[in-house]
Amino acid sequence: MQIKTDIPEHLQQSAESALAWINQSRAREYELTGLVGTENILSTSEPFELGLVLCDGEICAREQIKFIPVDKEYTFEYVESATPGIPPLLDPPEGIRSTWIDEQLKKYEFIVLLYYRGLW
Repeated sequence: MQIKTDIPEHLQQSAESALAWINQSRAREYELTGLVGTENILSTSEPFELGLVLCDGEICAREQIKFIPVDKEYTFEYVESATPGIPPLLDPPEGIRSTWIDEQLKKYEFIVLLYYRGLW
């Protein structure tokens, strides 16, 4: 995953355009915090897909977006069938976390949780 400061130069404009499209279509103010899948994109003149890691305050999500070049701009589509390495919702569903922790504490004296960008 490329964090925002490490986004390749040839993808910066298209990623910012996709962010604006998502914010407009969802009436939100997400911030782009990273991209997933940049290593496979050498040219932006053909359609390609990227995972955008978006945050709105404390809530982060990943959206898989198809970028379709049209003239010097892009049109975008959500990719529904994506099976990303980072799940679409970066926080476990409500209730699962507490039951998992309770089950682990029954088995072990203590547990260590590592939480990074919504993954634990």
